[in-house]
Amino acid sequence: MTKTKSVAFHTLGCKLNYSETSTISRLMENEGFEKKEFEDLADVYVINTCSVTDNADKECRQLVRRIQRKAPESLVVITGCYAQLKPKEIAEIPGVDLVLGAAEKFNIAAHIKELSKGDSTKISSCEIEDVTGFNASYSINDRTRTFLKVQDGCDYTCSFCTIPQARGKSRSDSIANVVKNAEEIARGGSKEIVLTGVNLGDFGKGDITPTLSKGEGVKNRSENFNELIQQLDEVNGIERYRISSIEPNLLTNEIIEFVSKSKKFMPHFHIPLQSGSNTVLGAMRRRYKRELYAERVAFIKELMPHCCIGVDVIVGFPGETDALFKETFDFLHSLDISYLHVFTYSERDNTHALTLKPVVPHTVRHERNKTLRNLSYMKMQYFTQQHAGETRPVLFEGHSKNGMMEGYTDNYIKITTPYKEEWVNEIVDWKI
Repeated sequence: MTKTKSVAFHTLGCKLNYSETSTISRLMENEGFEKKEFEDLADVYVINTCSVTDNADKECRQLVRRIQRKAPESLVVITGCYAQLKPKEIAEIPGVDLVLGAAEKFNIAAHIKELSKGDSTKISSCEIEDVTGFNASYSINDRTRTFLKVQDGCDYTCSFCTIPQARGKSRSDSIANVVKNAEEIARGGSKEIVLTGVNLGDFGKGDITPTLSKGEGVKNRSENFNELIQQLDEVNGIERYRISSIEPNLLTNEIIEFVSKSKKFMPHFHIPLQSGSNTVLGAMRRRYKRELYAERVAFIKELMPHCCIGVDVIVGFPGETDALFKETFDFLHSLDISYLHVFTYSERDNTHALTLKPVVPHTVRHERNKTLRNLSYMKMQYFTQQHAGETRPVLFEGHSKNGMMEGYTDNYIKITTPYKEEWVNEIVDWKI
Protein backbone atom coordinates (compact mmCIF):
# COMPACT_ATOMS: atom_id res chain seq x y z
CA MET A 1 0.00 0.00 0.00
CA THR A 2 1.42 3.35 -1.04
CA LYS A 3 -0.69 5.26 1.49
CA THR A 4 -2.58 4.37 4.63
CA LYS A 5 -5.90 2.91 3.59
CA SER A 6 -9.02 3.38 5.66
CA VAL A 7 -11.53 0.61 6.41
CA ALA A 8 -15.11 0.60 7.74
CA PHE A 9 -17.14 -2.33 9.03
CA HIS A 10 -20.79 -3.29 9.24
CA THR A 11 -21.99 -6.38 11.11
CA LEU A 12 -25.23 -8.26 10.50
CA GLY A 13 -26.45 -10.93 12.91
CA CYS A 14 -25.30 -12.36 16.20
CA LYS A 15 -22.94 -11.54 19.06
CA LEU A 16 -20.47 -14.02 17.59
CA ASN A 17 -20.30 -11.94 14.41
CA TYR A 18 -19.71 -8.78 16.48
CA SER A 19 -16.79 -10.41 18.30
CA GLU A 20 -15.28 -11.53 14.98
CA THR A 21 -15.73 -8.14 13.28
CA SER A 22 -14.01 -6.47 16.23
CA THR A 23 -11.05 -8.86 15.99
CA ILE A 24 -10.78 -8.49 12.19
CA SER A 25 -10.81 -4.71 12.71
CA ARG A 26 -7.87 -4.92 15.15
CA LEU A 27 -5.95 -7.22 12.79
CA MET A 28 -6.39 -4.70 9.98
CA GLU A 29 -5.33 -1.79 12.19
CA ASN A 30 -2.18 -3.79 13.01
CA GLU A 31 -1.60 -4.05 9.24
CA GLY A 32 -1.68 -0.27 8.96
CA PHE A 33 -5.32 0.36 8.05
CA GLU A 34 -7.13 3.32 9.62
CA LYS A 35 -10.53 2.40 11.05
CA LYS A 36 -13.51 4.60 10.08
CA GLU A 37 -17.21 4.59 10.92
CA PHE A 38 -19.38 2.86 8.31
CA GLU A 39 -21.18 6.16 7.56
CA ASP A 40 -17.85 7.85 6.76
CA LEU A 41 -15.92 7.74 3.50
CA ALA A 42 -13.45 4.84 3.52
CA ASP A 43 -11.19 3.08 1.01
CA VAL A 44 -12.53 -0.35 2.00
CA TYR A 45 -15.94 -1.43 3.33
CA VAL A 46 -16.29 -4.82 4.99
CA ILE A 47 -19.75 -6.34 5.55
CA ASN A 48 -19.84 -9.34 7.91
CA THR A 49 -23.04 -11.20 7.03
CA CYS A 50 -25.49 -13.54 8.71
CA SER A 51 -27.47 -16.52 7.39
CA VAL A 52 -30.08 -16.81 10.15
CA THR A 53 -32.39 -13.93 9.32
CA ASP A 54 -34.52 -13.97 6.21
CA ASN A 55 -33.12 -10.61 5.12
CA ALA A 56 -29.43 -11.59 4.68
CA ASP A 57 -29.58 -11.22 0.91
CA LYS A 58 -31.71 -8.04 0.94
CA GLU A 59 -29.70 -6.27 3.66
CA CYS A 60 -26.42 -7.12 1.96
CA ARG A 61 -27.61 -5.71 -1.40
CA GLN A 62 -28.97 -2.54 0.23
CA LEU A 63 -25.67 -1.89 2.02
CA VAL A 64 -23.65 -2.43 -1.17
CA ARG A 65 -25.94 -0.02 -3.06
CA ARG A 66 -25.44 2.60 -0.33
CA ILE A 67 -21.66 2.25 -0.62
CA GLN A 68 -21.84 2.47 -4.43
CA ARG A 69 -23.74 5.76 -4.24
CA LYS A 70 -21.49 7.22 -1.55
CA ALA A 71 -18.06 5.87 -2.52
CA PRO A 72 -18.06 4.23 -5.98
CA GLU A 73 -14.26 3.90 -6.04
CA SER A 74 -14.06 2.07 -2.69
CA LEU A 75 -13.50 -1.67 -2.35
CA VAL A 76 -16.39 -3.76 -1.02
CA VAL A 77 -15.65 -7.01 0.83
CA ILE A 78 -18.35 -9.45 1.93
CA THR A 79 -17.62 -12.15 4.50
CA GLY A 80 -19.50 -14.15 7.16
CA CYS A 81 -22.07 -16.94 7.03
CA TYR A 82 -23.99 -15.76 3.96
CA ALA A 83 -20.67 -15.41 2.10
CA GLN A 84 -19.78 -19.02 2.91
CA LEU A 85 -23.20 -20.35 1.89
CA LYS A 86 -23.74 -18.41 -1.36
CA PRO A 87 -20.46 -16.90 -2.58
CA LYS A 88 -21.39 -16.93 -6.29
CA GLU A 89 -24.72 -15.21 -5.60
CA ILE A 90 -22.95 -12.46 -3.65
CA ALA A 91 -20.22 -12.09 -6.29
CA GLU A 92 -22.93 -11.16 -8.81
CA ILE A 93 -24.07 -8.16 -6.74
CA PRO A 94 -22.85 -5.04 -8.63
CA GLY A 95 -20.08 -3.32 -6.68
CA VAL A 96 -18.79 -6.34 -4.71
CA ASP A 97 -15.03 -6.82 -5.18
CA LEU A 98 -14.20 -9.69 -2.83
CA VAL A 99 -16.15 -12.55 -1.20
CA LEU A 100 -14.40 -14.34 1.65
CA GLY A 101 -15.59 -17.67 3.06
CA ALA A 102 -15.24 -18.98 6.62
CA ALA A 103 -11.58 -20.00 6.30
CA GLU A 104 -10.41 -16.64 4.92
CA LYS A 105 -12.26 -13.97 6.92
CA PHE A 106 -9.32 -13.43 9.28
CA ASN A 107 -6.95 -12.96 6.30
CA ILE A 108 -8.80 -9.96 4.85
CA ALA A 109 -5.77 -7.64 4.95
CA ALA A 110 -3.66 -9.93 2.77
CA HIS A 111 -6.47 -10.29 0.21
CA ILE A 112 -7.14 -6.54 0.04
CA LYS A 113 -3.50 -5.75 -0.72
CA GLU A 114 -3.88 -7.73 -3.97
CA LEU A 115 -7.16 -6.05 -5.03
CA SER A 116 -7.87 -3.17 -7.39
CA LYS A 117 -11.26 -1.57 -8.04
CA GLY A 118 -12.56 -2.65 -11.40
CA ASP A 119 -11.02 -6.13 -11.35
CA SER A 120 -13.49 -8.97 -11.67
CA THR A 121 -14.98 -10.05 -8.33
CA LYS A 122 -12.69 -12.44 -6.47
CA ILE A 123 -14.11 -15.33 -4.44
CA SER A 124 -11.90 -16.98 -1.84
CA SER A 125 -13.82 -19.85 -0.30
CA CYS A 126 -13.50 -23.56 0.35
CA GLU A 127 -15.66 -26.52 1.25
CA ILE A 128 -16.93 -26.11 4.80
CA GLU A 129 -15.55 -29.59 5.68
CA ASP A 130 -12.08 -28.10 5.23
CA VAL A 131 -12.69 -25.38 7.85
CA THR A 132 -11.25 -26.97 10.96
CA GLY A 133 -9.23 -24.27 12.73
CA PHE A 134 -10.43 -22.08 15.59
CA ASN A 135 -9.90 -18.31 15.51
CA ALA A 136 -10.27 -16.70 18.91
CA SER A 137 -11.97 -13.31 18.83
CA TYR A 138 -13.53 -10.73 21.08
CA SER A 139 -15.08 -7.29 20.83
CA ILE A 140 -13.45 -4.43 22.66
CA ASN A 141 -13.80 -0.64 22.90
CA ASP A 142 -17.26 -1.06 21.40
CA ARG A 143 -19.35 -1.23 24.54
CA THR A 144 -19.18 -1.93 28.28
CA ARG A 145 -19.75 -5.62 27.66
CA THR A 146 -17.18 -7.61 25.73
CA PHE A 147 -18.30 -10.56 23.60
CA LEU A 148 -15.68 -13.31 23.85
CA LYS A 149 -15.90 -16.14 21.33
CA VAL A 150 -14.85 -19.45 22.88
CA GLN A 151 -16.49 -21.95 20.49
CA ASP A 152 -17.43 -22.14 16.81
CA GLY A 153 -19.35 -24.48 14.50
CA CYS A 154 -21.97 -27.11 15.34
CA ASP A 155 -22.27 -30.89 15.07
CA TYR A 156 -26.07 -30.82 15.36
CA THR A 157 -28.37 -31.35 12.36
CA CYS A 158 -31.48 -29.32 13.23
CA SER A 159 -33.75 -29.52 10.20
CA PHE A 160 -34.19 -25.73 9.82
CA CYS A 161 -30.60 -24.59 10.28
CA THR A 162 -27.76 -23.74 7.87
CA ILE A 163 -25.19 -22.73 10.50
CA PRO A 164 -23.25 -26.05 10.30
CA GLN A 165 -23.00 -25.45 6.53
CA ALA A 166 -21.80 -21.89 7.14
CA ARG A 167 -19.46 -22.44 10.09
CA GLY A 168 -18.46 -26.09 9.98
CA LYS A 169 -17.98 -28.67 12.70
CA SER A 170 -17.91 -27.86 16.41
CA ARG A 171 -14.51 -26.74 17.65
CA SER A 172 -13.34 -24.49 20.44
CA ASP A 173 -10.52 -22.62 22.09
CA SER A 174 -8.47 -24.09 24.93
CA ILE A 175 -9.34 -23.09 28.49
CA ALA A 176 -5.81 -21.68 28.88
CA ASN A 177 -6.24 -19.37 25.89
CA VAL A 178 -9.75 -18.25 26.93
CA VAL A 179 -8.38 -17.34 30.38
CA LYS A 180 -5.50 -15.43 28.73
CA ASN A 181 -7.99 -13.47 26.58
CA ALA A 182 -10.17 -12.74 29.63
CA GLU A 183 -7.11 -11.35 31.45
CA GLU A 184 -6.32 -9.18 28.41
CA ILE A 185 -9.93 -7.92 28.35
CA ALA A 186 -9.71 -7.12 32.07
CA ARG A 187 -6.57 -5.05 31.45
CA GLY A 188 -8.53 -3.13 28.80
CA GLY A 189 -11.06 -2.05 31.44
CA SER A 190 -14.15 -4.08 30.48
CA LYS A 191 -16.13 -5.19 33.52
CA GLU A 192 -18.40 -7.77 31.83
CA ILE A 193 -17.69 -10.63 29.44
CA VAL A 194 -20.42 -12.39 27.47
CA LEU A 195 -19.26 -15.87 26.44
CA THR A 196 -20.34 -16.57 22.86
CA GLY A 197 -20.29 -19.45 20.41
CA VAL A 198 -22.54 -21.34 18.01
CA ASN A 199 -23.12 -24.19 20.48
CA LEU A 200 -21.49 -23.04 23.73
CA GLY A 201 -22.37 -26.08 25.81
CA ASP A 202 -20.36 -28.19 23.35
CA PHE A 203 -17.19 -26.34 24.43
CA GLY A 204 -14.13 -28.56 24.73
CA LYS A 205 -13.70 -29.89 21.23
CA GLY A 206 -10.46 -28.59 19.75
CA ASP A 207 -9.16 -28.29 16.22
CA ILE A 208 -9.59 -31.44 14.18
CA THR A 209 -6.30 -33.23 13.61
CA PRO A 210 -6.51 -34.41 9.99
CA THR A 211 -6.11 -38.09 9.26
CA LEU A 212 -5.35 -39.73 5.94
CA SER A 213 -8.98 -40.30 4.97
CA LYS A 214 -10.65 -37.01 3.95
CA GLY A 215 -13.33 -35.67 6.22
CA GLU A 216 -12.29 -37.65 9.26
CA GLY A 217 -10.21 -36.51 12.14
CA VAL A 218 -9.60 -36.67 15.86
CA LYS A 219 -10.84 -33.95 18.19
CA ASN A 220 -7.64 -33.31 20.09
CA ARG A 221 -8.86 -32.00 23.46
CA SER A 222 -11.28 -33.07 26.11
CA GLU A 223 -12.15 -30.05 28.24
CA ASN A 224 -15.70 -29.02 29.02
CA PHE A 225 -17.81 -25.94 29.60
CA ASN A 226 -18.15 -26.53 33.34
CA GLU A 227 -14.34 -26.56 33.71
CA LEU A 228 -14.10 -23.38 31.63
CA ILE A 229 -16.51 -21.32 33.75
CA GLN A 230 -14.83 -22.45 36.97
CA GLN A 231 -11.46 -21.19 35.75
CA LEU A 232 -12.89 -17.92 34.38
CA ASP A 233 -14.45 -17.26 37.79
CA GLU A 234 -10.91 -16.85 39.16
CA VAL A 235 -9.78 -14.17 36.68
CA ASN A 236 -9.02 -10.87 38.43
CA GLY A 237 -10.53 -7.68 37.04
CA ILE A 238 -13.63 -9.15 35.41
CA GLU A 239 -16.64 -8.55 37.63
CA ARG A 240 -19.39 -10.14 35.53
CA TYR A 241 -19.82 -13.02 33.10
CA ARG A 242 -22.90 -13.97 31.10
CA ILE A 243 -23.50 -17.13 29.10
CA SER A 244 -24.96 -15.91 25.81
CA SER A 245 -26.97 -19.04 24.96
CA ILE A 246 -26.79 -22.71 25.89
CA GLU A 247 -28.77 -25.72 24.65
CA PRO A 248 -31.07 -27.25 27.31
CA ASN A 249 -29.59 -30.74 26.82
CA LEU A 250 -26.08 -29.34 27.49
CA LEU A 251 -27.05 -27.14 30.45
CA THR A 252 -26.18 -29.57 33.23
CA ASN A 253 -27.22 -29.38 36.87
CA GLU A 254 -23.52 -28.88 37.69
CA ILE A 255 -23.39 -25.72 35.55
CA ILE A 256 -26.59 -24.37 37.13
CA GLU A 257 -25.31 -25.14 40.65
CA PHE A 258 -22.00 -23.42 39.90
CA VAL A 259 -23.68 -20.27 38.59
CA SER A 260 -25.94 -20.17 41.66
CA LYS A 261 -22.84 -20.00 43.93
CA SER A 262 -20.61 -17.85 41.71
CA LYS A 263 -20.04 -14.18 42.50
CA LYS A 264 -19.13 -13.40 38.88
CA PHE A 265 -21.48 -15.48 36.73
CA MET A 266 -24.73 -13.55 36.59
CA PRO A 267 -28.12 -15.13 37.42
CA HIS A 268 -29.18 -15.06 33.79
CA PHE A 269 -29.57 -17.91 31.30
CA HIS A 270 -30.64 -17.80 27.67
CA ILE A 271 -31.88 -21.27 26.68
CA PRO A 272 -33.17 -22.03 23.16
CA LEU A 273 -36.48 -23.93 23.18
CA GLN A 274 -37.68 -23.41 19.55
CA SER A 275 -41.04 -25.10 20.20
CA GLY A 276 -43.17 -26.10 23.17
CA SER A 277 -44.62 -29.02 21.21
CA ASN A 278 -42.81 -32.37 21.25
CA THR A 279 -44.25 -33.10 17.80
CA VAL A 280 -42.64 -29.98 16.35
CA LEU A 281 -39.40 -30.52 18.31
CA GLY A 282 -39.14 -33.95 16.70
CA ALA A 283 -39.66 -32.49 13.22
CA MET A 284 -37.02 -29.87 14.00
CA ARG A 285 -34.60 -32.67 15.02
CA ARG A 286 -33.95 -31.03 18.37
CA ARG A 287 -32.16 -33.17 20.96
CA TYR A 288 -34.61 -32.92 23.86
CA LYS A 289 -38.29 -32.87 24.69
CA ARG A 290 -40.18 -30.11 26.42
CA GLU A 291 -40.22 -32.06 29.69
CA LEU A 292 -36.43 -31.74 29.95
CA TYR A 293 -36.72 -28.00 29.28
CA ALA A 294 -39.29 -27.60 32.06
CA GLU A 295 -36.98 -29.51 34.43
CA ARG A 296 -34.08 -27.15 33.65
CA VAL A 297 -36.21 -24.05 34.29
CA ALA A 298 -37.59 -25.49 37.53
CA PHE A 299 -34.09 -26.37 38.81
CA ILE A 300 -32.74 -22.88 37.99
CA LYS A 301 -35.64 -21.23 39.80
CA GLU A 302 -35.29 -23.54 42.80
CA LEU A 303 -31.66 -22.44 43.29
CA MET A 304 -32.03 -18.84 42.01
CA PRO A 305 -35.63 -17.55 42.26
CA HIS A 306 -34.33 -14.14 41.07
CA CYS A 307 -32.71 -15.61 37.91
CA CYS A 308 -33.64 -14.16 34.51
CA ILE A 309 -34.37 -16.82 31.85
CA GLY A 310 -34.60 -15.93 28.16
CA VAL A 311 -36.02 -18.29 25.55
CA ASP A 312 -35.57 -18.62 21.76
CA VAL A 313 -38.67 -19.85 19.95
CA ILE A 314 -39.53 -20.32 16.25
CA VAL A 315 -43.11 -19.87 15.00
CA GLY A 316 -44.61 -21.12 11.76
CA PHE A 317 -42.41 -24.19 11.32
CA PRO A 318 -43.79 -26.58 8.65
CA GLY A 319 -46.51 -28.77 10.16
CA GLU A 320 -47.16 -26.40 13.09
CA THR A 321 -50.97 -26.51 13.23
CA ASP A 322 -53.06 -24.11 15.33
CA ALA A 323 -53.29 -26.84 17.98
CA LEU A 324 -49.51 -27.37 18.05
CA PHE A 325 -48.90 -23.62 18.27
CA LYS A 326 -51.34 -23.50 21.19
CA GLU A 327 -49.21 -26.19 22.87
CA THR A 328 -46.20 -23.88 22.54
CA PHE A 329 -48.11 -20.85 23.80
CA ASP A 330 -49.57 -22.71 26.80
CA PHE A 331 -46.20 -24.26 27.65
CA LEU A 332 -44.41 -20.88 27.56
CA HIS A 333 -47.24 -19.26 29.52
CA SER A 334 -46.85 -21.87 32.26
CA LEU A 335 -43.04 -21.57 32.54
CA ASP A 336 -41.35 -19.23 35.03
CA ILE A 337 -39.35 -17.46 32.31
CA SER A 338 -38.57 -13.76 31.80
CA TYR A 339 -38.57 -12.95 28.08
CA LEU A 340 -38.70 -14.50 24.58
CA HIS A 341 -36.70 -14.01 21.41
CA VAL A 342 -39.27 -14.90 18.75
CA PHE A 343 -38.18 -15.92 15.25
CA THR A 344 -40.54 -16.37 12.31
CA TYR A 345 -39.60 -19.55 10.43
CA SER A 346 -38.07 -18.80 7.04
CA GLU A 347 -37.11 -21.34 4.41
CA ARG A 348 -33.43 -22.13 3.94
CA ASP A 349 -31.86 -23.83 0.93
CA ASN A 350 -30.39 -27.30 1.53
CA THR A 351 -32.30 -27.95 4.77
CA HIS A 352 -34.49 -30.95 5.57
CA ALA A 353 -37.33 -28.64 6.70
CA LEU A 354 -37.97 -27.71 3.05
CA THR A 355 -39.40 -31.21 2.52
CA LEU A 356 -41.85 -30.94 5.43
CA LYS A 357 -45.55 -30.23 4.95
CA PRO A 358 -47.92 -28.51 5.34
CA VAL A 359 -46.28 -25.12 4.90
CA VAL A 360 -47.66 -22.49 7.28
CA PRO A 361 -48.89 -19.34 5.44
CA HIS A 362 -46.76 -16.23 6.01
CA THR A 363 -49.69 -14.28 7.44
CA VAL A 364 -50.23 -16.99 10.08
CA ARG A 365 -46.50 -17.04 10.89
CA HIS A 366 -46.53 -13.27 11.52
CA GLU A 367 -49.68 -13.46 13.66
CA ARG A 368 -48.06 -16.13 15.83
CA ASN A 369 -44.90 -14.06 16.13
CA LYS A 370 -46.96 -11.11 17.36
CA THR A 371 -48.83 -13.32 19.87
CA LEU A 372 -45.57 -14.55 21.41
CA ARG A 373 -43.99 -11.10 21.44
CA ASN A 374 -46.98 -9.88 23.44
CA LEU A 375 -46.48 -12.80 25.83
CA SER A 376 -42.79 -11.87 26.11
CA TYR A 377 -43.67 -8.28 27.02
CA MET A 378 -46.03 -9.47 29.76
CA LYS A 379 -43.45 -11.96 31.09
CA MET A 380 -40.76 -9.25 31.34
CA GLN A 381 -43.18 -6.82 33.00
CA TYR A 382 -44.10 -9.46 35.57
CA PHE A 383 -40.46 -10.45 36.17
CA THR A 384 -39.45 -6.80 36.71
CA GLN A 385 -42.41 -6.20 39.01
CA GLN A 386 -41.38 -9.15 41.18
CA HIS A 387 -38.15 -7.29 42.00
CA ALA A 388 -39.68 -3.85 42.59
CA GLY A 389 -38.25 -2.26 45.75
CA GLU A 390 -35.09 -4.43 45.68
CA THR A 391 -31.61 -2.94 45.41
CA ARG A 392 -29.56 -4.68 42.71
CA PRO A 393 -26.18 -3.93 41.10
CA VAL A 394 -26.39 -2.21 37.69
CA LEU A 395 -23.51 -1.92 35.21
CA PHE A 396 -24.07 1.28 33.24
CA GLU A 397 -23.01 1.55 29.61
CA GLY A 398 -21.09 4.40 28.03
CA HIS A 399 -23.32 5.69 25.27
CA SER A 400 -25.82 8.48 25.71
CA LYS A 401 -29.21 8.29 24.00
CA ASN A 402 -30.97 11.66 24.09
CA GLY A 403 -29.32 12.45 27.40
CA MET A 404 -30.17 9.04 28.88
CA MET A 405 -27.97 6.06 29.74
CA GLU A 406 -28.77 2.37 30.08
CA GLY A 407 -27.53 -0.45 32.23
CA TYR A 408 -28.52 -3.93 33.32
CA THR A 409 -28.96 -5.41 36.76
CA ASP A 410 -27.19 -8.68 37.57
CA ASN A 411 -30.42 -10.47 36.60
CA TYR A 412 -30.80 -8.55 33.34
CA ILE A 413 -33.43 -5.97 34.16
CA LYS A 414 -32.84 -2.92 31.96
CA ILE A 415 -32.45 0.40 33.81
CA THR A 416 -32.66 3.78 32.02
CA THR A 417 -31.65 6.99 33.79
CA PRO A 418 -30.31 10.49 32.95
CA TYR A 419 -26.70 10.27 31.72
CA LYS A 420 -23.96 10.70 34.31
CA GLU A 421 -20.39 10.43 33.05
CA GLU A 422 -19.10 9.16 36.41
CA TRP A 423 -21.39 6.11 36.13
CA VAL A 424 -20.03 4.94 32.76
CA ASN A 425 -18.67 1.39 33.07
CA GLU A 426 -19.34 1.44 36.81
CA ILE A 427 -21.48 -0.91 38.88
CA VAL A 428 -24.00 1.09 40.90
CA ASP A 429 -26.40 -0.24 43.54
CA TRP A 430 -29.86 0.63 42.23
CA LYS A 431 -33.29 0.45 43.82
CA ILE A 432 -35.72 -0.96 41.29
